Amino acid sequence: MTAPDLSELALTRSSRDLRLDTLVRLRWLAIVGQSAAVAGVHFGLGFSLPFGWCFSVIAVSAWLNIALRIRFPLSHRLKDGPATALLGFDIVQLAALLFLTGGLQNPFAILFLAPVMISATALPPQRTLLLGLLAIVLATVIGRYHLPLPWAGDERPVLPPFYQLGNWVALVLGLAFTGIYAWRVAKEARDLSDALAATELVLAREQHLSQLDGLAAAAAHELGTPLGTIALVARELTRLAPPDGEMAEDIALLREQVERCRGILAKLSSLQDEDAGPLGQLTLRLLIEEAAGPQRPFGVPFEITMAGEKPEPVCRRNPGMIYGLGNIVDNAVDFASETVSIAAEWTLTQVVLTIADDGPGFPPDVLMRAGDPYLSRGSAENRAGGGLGLGLFIAKTLLERSGATMEFSNRPLPASGAVIRIAWPRDAFEADLPTDGATKPGVSTLNEAG
Repeated sequence: MTAPDLSELALTRSSRDLRLDTLVRLRWLAIVGQSAAVAGVHFGLGFSLPFGWCFSVIAVSAWLNIALRIRFPLSHRLKDGPATALLGFDIVQLAALLFLTGGLQNPFAILFLAPVMISATALPPQRTLLLGLLAIVLATVIGRYHLPLPWAGDERPVLPPFYQLGNWVALVLGLAFTGIYAWRVAKEARDLSDALAATELVLAREQHLSQLDGLAAAAAHELGTPLGTIALVARELTRLAPPDGEMAEDIALLREQVERCRGILAKLSSLQDEDAGPLGQLTLRLLIEEAAGPQRPFGVPFEITMAGEKPEPVCRRNPGMIYGLGNIVDNAVDFASETVSIAAEWTLTQVVLTIADDGPGFPPDVLMRAGDPYLSRGSAENRAGGGLGLGLFIAKTLLERSGATMEFSNRPLPASGAVIRIAWPRDAFEADLPTDGATKPGVSTLNEAG
């Protein structure tokens, strides 16, 4: 069983591609709205406008939609290039319609925002910037060159140049503001979605391993019946065969292997019982050692202090908890200048771990959002290589699943360094421990070894 490759997560963007059906439906909505507006102004209000040319421009959009429906299935997803081209077409089509109906004097010029906003939510920033510049260029052109604004009678209103300039500035600012706002909101949603997906990938291996216990117990149960039948047949053969016959040795070997199989199945069926022994539980000190052990070869010394009344807290081995603490210790080692300190404190109601380094600490902007996905303290100096900015988020998620709460801070001046405080209610830390005395000797052994 191989662990999922998290590096592929940042490269997988197919799930973000726009569905063609989405753009087609939005364009049909625009076609209906444009047709209603042109017909209402021409027939309802009696304003004079180039009705035939306007509907010709609208018809081009309708024919494009029909062609896309015929050529591609509804589930087809557009890559960045085709999606940008279709949104660019919508901007050009709207500019042509506005050119025929008064340019920027037409109040419907605000609809330039729609394609840019769609792009900001689904396409890379460079594509959105390109579409925004296209909209600004076309708005500038139709602001200077356009047919008269549709109006009733011979006297048409003439808007002051500064008012038209204000319309242009408002449109440009609206494009910039709504584009940036929509992109930022969509980016935060995508980052959170990707980070949660990354967390599930990290947990996938743990979940698969935990499922093996159940599968082993099920296999032991299912194999018990045929194994009992084999044992019964072996006993009958022993009774019927001569003690000194040619088959006696083979029958004895068969019975011996049956008993061996029974012993193996008995172990498999008790993997989740208290007979798992001391390895199924960890004292607080051993939990710290398991988390910090893989980081010791990197040459940064650890200062581990333990303070609390006996007995020392004991927890069931939790791969998620060990991985989360290890990730935080790894982060501290990356940024430490000389040492990393781990302080453990406990009372009858609480267990607290404080992990601190003597590095530069959290920058102020990072400290306010520490634990958010895709947020990094900076580039690691002690070891080469970089990650996706998900380590602290994954660690926080795993530890919070175990019942912990986390606080992020920096050492008080003049000292420097980051401090992460992890606190569990003692009931949550010692959850799932057996209540009988069957495994207490193992726990005592662990305490003495620690």
